[in-house]
Amino acid sequence: MTKADKVFKERLERHHDELRWLYMELYENADMFGELCSEMYRYYKERKQQLKKRDEQREKEPDWFRRNDIVGMMMYIDNFAGNLKGVQSRLDYLEQCNINYIHLMPFLDTTEGRSDGGYAVSDFRKVQEKLGTMEDLERLSDACHKKGMNLCMDFVMNHTSEDHEWARKARQGQGEYMSRYFFYDNGFIPAEYEKTVPQVFPTTAPGNFTWLDDIKYYVMTSFYPYQWDLNYKNPRVFNEMMYNFLFLANRGIDVIRIDAVPYIWKELHTQCRNLPRVHTIVRMMRIIGEIVCPGILLLGEVVMEPEKVVPYFGTVEKPECHMLYNVTTMATTWHTVATKNTGLLRLQMDIVNSLPKEYLFLNYLRCHDDIGWGLDYRWLMQFGIGEVSHKKYLNDYFTGQFPGSTARGELYNSDPASGDARLCGTTASLCGVEKGAFEQNKEALSLAMALDFMLHAYMFTQSGIPVIYSGDEIGQENDYTYHEDPARRDDSRYIHRGKFNWELAEKRKDAGSVQEVLFTGLRKLEKIRKEHPVFYSKADVWTIDTWEDSVLGLVRVYEDEKLVALFNFSEQEKTAWINEEDGTYTDLISGKEMEAKGVTMPGYGVYWLLRE
Repeated sequence: MTKADKVFKERLERHHDELRWLYMELYENADMFGELCSEMYRYYKERKQQLKKRDEQREKEPDWFRRNDIVGMMMYIDNFAGNLKGVQSRLDYLEQCNINYIHLMPFLDTTEGRSDGGYAVSDFRKVQEKLGTMEDLERLSDACHKKGMNLCMDFVMNHTSEDHEWARKARQGQGEYMSRYFFYDNGFIPAEYEKTVPQVFPTTAPGNFTWLDDIKYYVMTSFYPYQWDLNYKNPRVFNEMMYNFLFLANRGIDVIRIDAVPYIWKELHTQCRNLPRVHTIVRMMRIIGEIVCPGILLLGEVVMEPEKVVPYFGTVEKPECHMLYNVTTMATTWHTVATKNTGLLRLQMDIVNSLPKEYLFLNYLRCHDDIGWGLDYRWLMQFGIGEVSHKKYLNDYFTGQFPGSTARGELYNSDPASGDARLCGTTASLCGVEKGAFEQNKEALSLAMALDFMLHAYMFTQSGIPVIYSGDEIGQENDYTYHEDPARRDDSRYIHRGKFNWELAEKRKDAGSVQEVLFTGLRKLEKIRKEHPVFYSKADVWTIDTWEDSVLGLVRVYEDEKLVALFNFSEQEKTAWINEEDGTYTDLISGKEMEAKGVTMPGYGVYWLLRE
């Protein structure tokens, strides 16, 4: 037995009994389980030696991703650099940004015009031709690894494109492939589902089923009509999707972002969300990864408040996802920008900080998607803030319709009947940079940049992995050209999905420019964060009273370092009425020595006060 075979055998023996128990509980199919194990071994054998070495190193240091030296950036390949080769050619720029975690937005094969931004995959083993090839992806991952960078990609498990090979054969009436989806020859069962299953896009894609008139069948389509939901009650679906997962892992991917995790398992007469079998599938996926490619991380996309996403971490003994998105804190941060009241954000931080330190969140201000106002309205109601009226206020504020607002955003999926809508826009435009620059108002522009910087500092202060949206490091504004594109004009999310402006990026070298101020500021924050253990995810973190509604106070303590972080969400000067009576502190950002007592802060000011 070779050393490699011995490693695989030991890993398999460690996990075999649990994996078999879970699999047989779900499928009761020993032959399919045997096939799964055989294929796992094949993918392990095919895994490149340098990737196996990376796996072994990470097995020895299982907390490698919890350190305070990881900073991420998410990007569209074509927008950022044209194609995968272009991204590889720009790795030096990303190094300048202190980025060592690169999240590439969907790049697998899809059909133009029916892609949902790449989330309707027609081939899980082929890169979109305009973006390159699988060989290009492997070369990029090799180059990233040499620079100490990690590569993240989206893995769309819930559905395939209607142009996927399985879907095409199902549409031809082949029963084997129809069983991989949810097909019904009449409307009775679909109508039963509709009684309990919420709609994802009630205005742009109403309902959860699509009628295929050419074959006279309904097919389940939770998202869009061209995205057919996969039936994970069929073991062939699970096995084949796991083989796709391992194939992509072997291309050198470090982080697999599982898209729409809660939707994976469907049961009649339920909401088809967060069902127990979802956790069985994710747990099996985690085990399969730990056997074949233990250096891989699973990032779960679960859009719920922190206390409800916790089950997707699994347990300490039986973990599921390594990381989850901190979605609610992101939305609450923007709520705080609009209200200038930190009460709800403090509540949110108290909840997050009370969770076990093993639970790691990915933190962000903006991403490729819209901002949904999934706030804690039960808590807000005690102050007379109603859900419908507050959502309208937030959307009016961030679209610049509310008096005094400097934000510039657009609504997405606006529902005139309910008044509900989501918000789109870049960080800079939502902070007022766009308006201040357009009006050449130096004071307004300075405040907008201060807000932008403060929000990023707040993101960096949270435990977990901070991820910057490409372009935010240079204050890139909204891109309104999508209005002129017939294929995109109906999707306002493209307002913040514009091409990266490399000419603008060059201005980061011009002292005093918006680009230089933000680029230099974020680099400084990233450097400080990497140098101080107090930002380690295992630090103790809690909020403190500032006796000023607009100022949020956070304390981080790890080993011999204590950090008092203060954030002013008002454009007015405010005083944080704190009284930390344990000596003199140093503001890590300015280098100024000061006491952590009665701290007066400029509009949108931030302090990182450190006591060693």
